[in-house]
Amino acid sequence: MLSVGETVLREIVLINITGEDRPGLTAAITGVLAQGKANILDIGQAVIHDTLSFGILVEIPETLEASSALKEVLFTAYKLDQQVRFTPVSEADYQHWVEGQGKARHIVTLLARRVTAEHLHRVSAITAQYGLNIDRIDRLSGRISLDAPVDRAKGCIELSVRGEPEDPTALRAEFLRIGQELDIDIAFQRDTLFRRNRRLAVFDMDSTLIEAEVIDELAKVAGVGEQVSAITERAMRGELDFRASFRERLALLKGLPESVLQEVALRLPLTEGAELLFTELKRLGYKTAILSGGFSYFAHQLQQKLGIDYVFANELQIDQGRLTGVAVEPIVDAQRKADLLRELAKREGLSLEQTIAVGDGANDLPMLGLAGLGVAFRAKPLVKQSAKQAISTLGLDGILYLLGYRDPEDSE
Repeated sequence: MLSVGETVLREIVLINITGEDRPGLTAAITGVLAQGKANILDIGQAVIHDTLSFGILVEIPETLEASSALKEVLFTAYKLDQQVRFTPVSEADYQHWVEGQGKARHIVTLLARRVTAEHLHRVSAITAQYGLNIDRIDRLSGRISLDAPVDRAKGCIELSVRGEPEDPTALRAEFLRIGQELDIDIAFQRDTLFRRNRRLAVFDMDSTLIEAEVIDELAKVAGVGEQVSAITERAMRGELDFRASFRERLALLKGLPESVLQEVALRLPLTEGAELLFTELKRLGYKTAILSGGFSYFAHQLQQKLGIDYVFANELQIDQGRLTGVAVEPIVDAQRKADLLRELAKREGLSLEQTIAVGDGANDLPMLGLAGLGVAFRAKPLVKQSAKQAISTLGLDGILYLLGYRDPEDSE
């Protein structure tokens, strides 16, 4: 037992090992360190293309036994065909590192069809410019074949950064700017417990879950396609009130036969990545919902196809087999979507921080702002600028990367 004032003789050493990855290496190295009574202060390991990079920070007593342990680490690494480097760390430097504990952490997610060095250079330069230090970089997307079609490839790099930007709004604006310049998406979010503990995801339907605006498709059949599309475009950009524009567009469909609904439903394309997204959300225990200013007839068909739990959309009024040009109240508008998100979260016993909302139009902004993770998906500029996060480059399954999801690389 140490007496008062007695100095503890110890050495702090960072051990870096690199070489071809092989089983048993960690056990062999830590077994040697165990003989020297070493304490592990930090540890990290990564394997890139079967090449190992292994780091371990240890505290060892300054004894003959410990000294021989470091020599044995060198010998053991040599036998395993590894390169090893020892770096002494002063107690002052170590203490400074410890004091950095508790600083805010954020996640920067880079999404692109193919990630290039230019992409990562620009993103990492901006994080440094705003005083954020990169602690870890991980690839979340699967291995990409060199022959894979670029329009269906998926690339995602996640950076774990430490620190608090002085101006988060300016940082997000800079990420949005270079994202548009380089045709990539960059998400920036605080790394909290909620990030991996969300349990409710709600979605707009038109131009989000499906690659079409249903009311525009119906209008084409009715012969008023250009008129309705122009109104739709202005409403999605936020230039028109949704409720007023919805009534104006719907009135132009008066007299359309009910049979047209099925014809249009059969040719509505699902958005890229929708099926994978809902399969994984279901596997992870999420409840899902459609909150749409579109029509319930089409939303219920999507519900069956994707296994969605809740549907809230506008019901078309039909009389004698023809559309009347009005919808049954209440209309699902921007405020109604936000209210429904609150109601569903309460029903499921969740906080709003545990929810995800996804949409593309101005009428989605209230629910995007309310959700813990609000994602503007292939959205108009106003919506992208106003939402917490935006994805335009990849399909809907790109949302999984924002949750920290990693593509499987091995068959199960």
